[in-house]
Amino acid sequence: MPVRIHLDDQLHRRRMTLTELSEAVGITLANLSILKTGKAKAIRFSTLEAICRVLECQPGDILSYEGDDA
Repeated sequence: MPVRIHLDDQLHRRRMTLTELSEAVGITLANLSILKTGKAKAIRFSTLEAICRVLECQPGDILSYEGDDA
């Protein structure tokens, strides 16, 4: 998938665990884990907004697009 998730980098930067983020955002740990591992097919803007608010970052800090060379 050419869209990459950099949630681990932002969590490390904020010295926060996935469990702490889950509690702060109000999203289940299982759903955040799916997002973190890149297995999510979609993300709601409200979820992205909440994550960015808690981690004090921009959506581009969490998501990047790495296009196919083909």
